[in-house]
Amino acid sequence: MIADNIHQIEAALERFPQTVRLVAVTKTKPVAMLQEAYDAGSRIFGENKVQEMTDKYPQLPQDIQWHLIGHLQSNKVKYIAPFVSLIHSVDSLKLLQEINKQAAKHNRVIDCLLQIHIAEEETKFGLSAEEARDLLHSADVQPLTNIRLVGLMGMATNTDDEIQIRKEFRGLKQLFDQLGQFRSDNVAFAELSMGMSGDYLIAAEEGSTLVRVGSAIFGNRSYT
Repeated sequence: MIADNIHQIEAALERFPQTVRLVAVTKTKPVAMLQEAYDAGSRIFGENKVQEMTDKYPQLPQDIQWHLIGHLQSNKVKYIAPFVSLIHSVDSLKLLQEINKQAAKHNRVIDCLLQIHIAEEETKFGLSAEEARDLLHSADVQPLTNIRLVGLMGMATNTDDEIQIRKEFRGLKQLFDQLGQFRSDNVAFAELSMGMSGDYLIAAEEGSTLVRVGSAIFGNRSYT
């Protein structure tokens, strides 16, 4: 079932003009299910929690790209700095500075996305468009040689209103295009992370390059 789901999703994504990569959201799933997804061809796994990611990392093949997609506390960065491929959820200069500090300890450059608040829900984390613009142009970012800002991430409102979802994704793509004109040694936009199981096709239509899909691959979430 997992293999069939992955293949169907990837086939659907192939019709878009931009390259859209599938992030298999593996939170709360046992290692055996992740191995099944790996055997079906998945190489990008997304975790919400640092503890889960660090527990699973040594149990699975080392060519997996691990993406941290959930809210990240500064004091947890050190645990994933040795191996994380992309952090989707950067929402402050303080967090970016800590990622840089921990990446330097491992002689790595860690790719990061700025999380933008696009939903009409107060519970979602993220920067406003102005805050993201200010952060990107901040003199405090330029010395951070062990991070690279490669794009934006956003989560749409949890609603069945496709018009609203599409509007939120389209707005994020416009911001991505605007901010992407700024480039420096550690800023080079290439990735737009938006879309989950219920709206990933809409997100791809609106320009997403990374879709974060869990339940459409693994079934309904199981809690641990």
